[in-house]
Amino acid sequence: MNLKRQLKFYYFKLISLRDEPHELALGMAFGVFAGMMPIIPFQTAFAVTAAIFFRASKITAALGTWVSNPLNWYFLYFYSYKLGTLVLGLPERKKIFSAIMTAIQSGEDLSVIVAKIAGAGGTIIAAFLTGGFIMGVVCAPVSYFIFQHFFKYVKAWRRSRKEKRKWRTPDQ
Repeated sequence: MNLKRQLKFYYFKLISLRDEPHELALGMAFGVFAGMMPIIPFQTAFAVTAAIFFRASKITAALGTWVSNPLNWYFLYFYSYKLGTLVLGLPERKKIFSAIMTAIQSGEDLSVIVAKIAGAGGTIIAAFLTGGFIMGVVCAPVSYFIFQHFFKYVKAWRRSRKEKRKWRTPDQ
């Protein structure tokens, strides 16, 4: 399946969701928040659990975690670490950080990356988590408002199409 066709498929799946715009956008915000956190094997589970707890869309929560994907892991991890060390006032451990970033950049298996981060020690883990949390807190509300607007537009578009079909006569 080519990329253009796949994107079109997911776009139509997204606009066919029937929940209220608030629920859909809230789910997306939880997904984006979880996606910013460097907890890769658990991002979707975290986002869906939050969506269940706050009665948001579980589907959009899972979709929102894709803000974190193999194409941008390097940037998310880089900035979450830098932000975390800055906020926590930790000294940068360049050698260990460089090894982690090299593993991400070279496309190492996810389990190798997670093992390198876990083996780096508590201060590096704290830096990654703190930075990811801050990025999530900043990006989640922004994504909520963007997607709430998007889903309101989709709902109005659907309503207008339904009205047009309602008034159409059979011979047209």
